[in-house]
Amino acid sequence: MEPLAGYLNALRRGGLDSTLRTLYGESSLCVQLQRYQNLLLRMEKWFSGQQVILVSAPGRTELGGNHTDHNGGVVLAAAVHFDCLAVAAPTEGNIIRIWSEGFPDTIKVRLDDLAPRKEEEGTSAALVRGVVHGFKAGGWTIGAFDACISGDVPIGSGLSSSAAFEICVGQILNSLFNDEKVGPVDLAAIGRKAENIHFGKPCGFMDQITCAAQGILSIDLQDQTLPIVHEIDFDFGDSGYQLAMVDTGSSHADLTLEYAAIPEEMGRAARVLGQDVARGLTMEQVLDAAPQIRREAGDRALLRLIHFIEESERAVRQADALRSGDMDTYLELVNASGDSSWRLLQNCISTTNFLEQGIPVALTLTERFLQGDGAWRIQGGGFAGTIQAYVPYDRFETYRTLMDAVFGPASTLPLLVRKPGNVCIQPTWADGENG
Repeated sequence: MEPLAGYLNALRRGGLDSTLRTLYGESSLCVQLQRYQNLLLRMEKWFSGQQVILVSAPGRTELGGNHTDHNGGVVLAAAVHFDCLAVAAPTEGNIIRIWSEGFPDTIKVRLDDLAPRKEEEGTSAALVRGVVHGFKAGGWTIGAFDACISGDVPIGSGLSSSAAFEICVGQILNSLFNDEKVGPVDLAAIGRKAENIHFGKPCGFMDQITCAAQGILSIDLQDQTLPIVHEIDFDFGDSGYQLAMVDTGSSHADLTLEYAAIPEEMGRAARVLGQDVARGLTMEQVLDAAPQIRREAGDRALLRLIHFIEESERAVRQADALRSGDMDTYLELVNASGDSSWRLLQNCISTTNFLEQGIPVALTLTERFLQGDGAWRIQGGGFAGTIQAYVPYDRFETYRTLMDAVFGPASTLPLLVRKPGNVCIQPTWADGENG
């Protein structure tokens, strides 16, 4: 821990500049300096103690493996520069208090009251309660703390603001009470369970793993209890293309049934072939059994099962392309992934709100703008929200102007991949300086 006043002094004297450039990029330095200062000043007014920690947990973007994680497939994902930032300190007693920027009420969770609450589902308090419960159930130490949190992961953007929040709370507990001994996969498992049980949302494992481990990750989820995670050493900054997302402004409200139908239908089709999940089935098996799958599971279930098999294999090939620095092949695979999501997985248009088609509009405009030089695909769960694009650097500002004119100001956001490290942020001083 560091004195809160020491962090404020470090901000004023440039002791955090190097770290902030690494995390957010040079162009965001001034904005982040102000953000950090505002958060620390808020904590200073609210909290009477002196020693604090400064914790950052990133959001994530899915690069490949759209809707493959819940059926034991392979995904390719990357942590991004948008993050959940917290300043926290241990306190006496048994109450955790968290003030989150943009929300009027303070979250309060008692350490002796961690069971799921039905009336709390879908709230930040449920995630906090679930994460603390997961630490206790796993035999890790829990304790009371006060924290102020600033999250700049755009909500509803497909960058997983909820997973970033879960991992941020977990990292506070990990740093304050467990000497940072809880590893990324364990943190991810705790976060996922909190979201599934306390928050009440079915989700896969990719989001939490990526937010906890960071970097570009190839994740094999055949064994959901022990995923195989490989970091990919690749820098999109040297690729000639800007990785970006476009927020179409369409709402994720009332889409829970659409999301839940995807793993359910994949599983239903797999059970026709004697398996509970799709992982392990071959395309030959599926095509040979296509008439039976159509009769017993339905046409869309068959198409979604075909998507799963090809998309999981494609995620492996995407990782291989990045390892070898083959950007052309990688971009071809990204486009193939997007095409499969549109035609086979069918998560670009909501069946309950089919007149709202922001995702297809954004994909179509991007395809016509790039004219084959780049890539475009759905971002995350689909049906609404955002798309992902790879745009040549020298054309990105023109692309941003085009898409912002259609979807609104600041709807097009460049993404910076965040490398591992800097979970607990410390000042870095030049020779001869100190806090």
